[in-house]
Amino acid sequence: MARSVSTARRWLLAMAVVCFAAVGAALVSQYALDMQPCPWCILQRLIFVVVGMLCVVAALLSAPVARKVITGAALVLAGSGAAAAVWQHVVAAKSASCKLTLADKVLTALQVESIAPWLFEVKATCADAAVSLLGLPYEYWSFVLFVLLALGAARVLAQRD
Repeated sequence: MARSVSTARRWLLAMAVVCFAAVGAALVSQYALDMQPCPWCILQRLIFVVVGMLCVVAALLSAPVARKVITGAALVLAGSGAAAAVWQHVVAAKSASCKLTLADKVLTALQVESIAPWLFEVKATCADAAVSLLGLPYEYWSFVLFVLLALGAARVLAQRD
């Protein structure tokens, strides 16, 4: 039993590192490479931060049920992040404006820009933010990371405590 808890904690902490590294990469892209974020980019950034925080909290919990519930929430959010990345690529990147989209409404309702503008301020339209990194659209990278996070969460949930 102690081994599976230790394994779950390692997975959750590794997932948190992936989340925070993704946000770090986004910040480097924004501030060093001048790749300005649109509302969909910022929404995905916010999801990475929340999933990372949930993973840290879950890793610190000793109660298996609480750890599973929080990991389940991280799984749902990772799926939501993957869906946001797909939507950004298929729909939003082809739109001149992101105003009044779901991402814009969520960010406005949560007022995250006022909490940490250096992290959550929208700086570009969806069409302007459609850039590639190493030949792949930026949102594909985000999609892959969200899928890996969802798989990691599913693995943690599948473990017997």
